[in-house]
Amino acid sequence: MKMKYVSIAALLAAALASPTALAQKTIKIGNTNPYSGPASAYGTIGKTIGAYWKMVNEKGGINGRMVEWISYDDGYSPPKTVEMARRLVEQDQVLLIFQSLGTPPNSAIHKYMNAKKVPHLFVATGATKWNDPKSYPWTMGWQPNYQTEGRIYAEHILKNNPKAKIGVLYQNDDYGKDYLKGFKDGLGDKVSMIVKEVSYEVADPTVDSQMVQLQASGADTFFNITTPKFAAQAIRKAYDSGWKPTHYLNNVSASIGSVLKPAGLEKAVGLISTQYIKDPLDEQWKNDASVNEWKAFMGKYYPDGNLADASNIYGYTVAQTMHQVLKQAGNDLSRANIMKQAANLKNFRPETLLPGIRINTSATDFAPIESEQLIRFDGKEWKRFGAILGK
Repeated sequence: MKMKYVSIAALLAAALASPTALAQKTIKIGNTNPYSGPASAYGTIGKTIGAYWKMVNEKGGINGRMVEWISYDDGYSPPKTVEMARRLVEQDQVLLIFQSLGTPPNSAIHKYMNAKKVPHLFVATGATKWNDPKSYPWTMGWQPNYQTEGRIYAEHILKNNPKAKIGVLYQNDDYGKDYLKGFKDGLGDKVSMIVKEVSYEVADPTVDSQMVQLQASGADTFFNITTPKFAAQAIRKAYDSGWKPTHYLNNVSASIGSVLKPAGLEKAVGLISTQYIKDPLDEQWKNDASVNEWKAFMGKYYPDGNLADASNIYGYTVAQTMHQVLKQAGNDLSRANIMKQAANLKNFRPETLLPGIRINTSATDFAPIESEQLIRFDGKEWKRFGAILGK
């Protein structure tokens, strides 16, 4: 699947301009997303971002330049991601790749992007390794990293149930292992509280057998490290089998629309996760200007998008961050300057982030967001509790 959003003005410019002039008049941004395959629930992120650039173009672009958004379907398959990234860089000649999704897909192009010295920005994965400016100066993450989040859950368990028997389900790849490492680091010398850990492959049809093993282990606490399809299955299986552990669900699958509703809202009551972006379904944001602005954006530019799917407000918020970098770049759209500006975000705050959370980067810190808050699902919406955790 390929989506290109560019205004009529930009198309006329393309027809009239020389290649050199065209390069100066447009900002070509590449992306890979799983519009199909086991992680296709995330495909809506790419659609939201495409809609965002369409809005930007209608308002005159960025510093007078139109944005051309080229997004390819990689099916969450690393070999396909490699193929698509090469196409974007070598054929489409994009300025940068933005928000390519998934830890395994991004891992597959990590070295390539840095060898080519093409900005690989605000990747849609919380793997800790994206914050490594010394070894990979052209790659930067965006969301809070998985190890930080894992430690937050471990801290909560140690404080509230120091005798917990913990079962863990994780995706058998860099994404799942990164969460698990942070969780174990957080448990420290209490890591023996984990009585069972089982993994699944992204190609598996279900995680039912893994859930049966976890229930049989006697665990009374469950850390669910899964992507949306498997998260919904795990929530449903735990409930249907009568297993009622204290259930921690990783943030990447905390969407009411794409995970909790398919699982059954009544089956998700009591789930604990984290949040760093405002939940548009939360009553406390009913009159919030930034959430209402997002809803108006969705209504005009992405009317088919589900307002209950957290991925859509996520896509909007990360696109604002990319927008800010391009604004800061001014007339210097060299790849080196794009990275310089990405590493020079100071207290930047898209208003759709939770209060108290800001974006800061530097030449030695490629982790834009390092704070989260715990949330609990009450059957209708997520309720925040406790303080902002992290940096």
